[in-house]
Amino acid sequence: MEKAPSILAVDDEQDFVQTLSDILNKDGYSVVTSCSGYEALQMLSIRPFDLVVLDLHMPLISGVDTLKRIHKIDPGLPVIILTADTTVNTIVEAMKLGAYDYFAKPIEWEKLEIAIRNALVTRELRSEVRRLKGQLQNKFGFDQVVGKSKKMLEVFSSLERVIDTDVTVSIRGESGTGKELLARAVHFNGTRKNRPFVAVNCAAIPENLLESELFGHERGSFTGAVQRRIGKFEQANGGTLFLDEIGDMAHSTQVKILRVLQERQFQRVGGSELVSVDVRVISATNKQLEEEMKNGRFREDLYYRISVYPIVVPPLRQRRDDIALLAAFFMEKYNKEYRRKVKAILPQTMDYLMSYDWPGNVRELENILERSFLNSSDGILLPEHLPITLTSFREPMSNGDTFIDLKKVVSLTNRITPLKELEREVLVQALRLTNYNMSTAALELGIGRTTLYRKLEKYRIDLRR
Repeated sequence: MEKAPSILAVDDEQDFVQTLSDILNKDGYSVVTSCSGYEALQMLSIRPFDLVVLDLHMPLISGVDTLKRIHKIDPGLPVIILTADTTVNTIVEAMKLGAYDYFAKPIEWEKLEIAIRNALVTRELRSEVRRLKGQLQNKFGFDQVVGKSKKMLEVFSSLERVIDTDVTVSIRGESGTGKELLARAVHFNGTRKNRPFVAVNCAAIPENLLESELFGHERGSFTGAVQRRIGKFEQANGGTLFLDEIGDMAHSTQVKILRVLQERQFQRVGGSELVSVDVRVISATNKQLEEEMKNGRFREDLYYRISVYPIVVPPLRQRRDDIALLAAFFMEKYNKEYRRKVKAILPQTMDYLMSYDWPGNVRELENILERSFLNSSDGILLPEHLPITLTSFREPMSNGDTFIDLKKVVSLTNRITPLKELEREVLVQALRLTNYNMSTAALELGIGRTTLYRKLEKYRIDLRR
């Protein structure tokens, strides 16, 4: 049987604290009451609690001093402040000291219950993130990869098998799934961890420059080659070379990569000297190399050379169990980075995150959460902090507006809906929801004002309300 969350309720008014206890007990919590800060601190030193509800004004030791000492005992323990004094300075001081939230007396019980649920969920998620980070640190020494779904546990198991070897690893997965993070995890926990890790994005470098980037060149080998250049293979000597998006590599370069993998030697562009290297190669791609190989776009011999040990990273839509964990991880990250105190994600907001298909995967989730994080001003991520492109993906809105359901448009009509029709509908909704504020609409859509005006003109969308 699952243990009920434990709450310590602290208030010097005995009738009030008893009423609070009765209400929380009915909600299924295990409640212990205290009428003084000293008594509460003694209880906390003896046994753990999941949350504290604390009156700010008490005799002998104030709620503020009690709050300071609580966080010395358990820095991560959420504390909700109750106060009859709504002076801004008092409330600000409590929030600066780490209070999760505050409520003025007389208490609006329903809102307090919601805050308690959110605080407990946030604590649970943060604990889970720390636990997983600890596990990954122990296993891989790498705490940036977050996941507890069955598919990700399989990925972690695969990583564990190859970390202490020099086997050539091929990481497959859609863009934004974290392939480079996994490559770094392999390198920085293996026998080569004290040697260089060098990453090259094969799709980002023009074909005529990629060979020089990988193998280097001699002075005068081509126009602009004013001195010898050491390529990525030499830079990674003794360590690991990560070839990202290897499926976009030209045939001519594929041939030379194959030779290096076979012979561990190459020549710089314009040179005749054979350069020997000891490099572990990890490759990654978002393409189906088997199809690329059948269609003649990827060499069969290179395919088998780099695919000694393939690891497939699932897209985020196939591991939705990880979305809440990732959201908690990013919330913790940006609280530190931006010195903010966003403490919770409203359940309705999480519903939108869980139902979206995330074509950009973890990278898109992080991007949206960072933007939403900066939009939040009250310490909680609300649905209105999310971009319109995310919230318009679902229908259950209670304000009477009609939202397009993209899934239904695509799957339930008897024809393929042109993208321009979907785009026009999203633009119209953006204008409606932002009250025709062009700057806000452009920001939420993730485009510039000029682009927005151009699209409105293209689709002949009337700007009159």
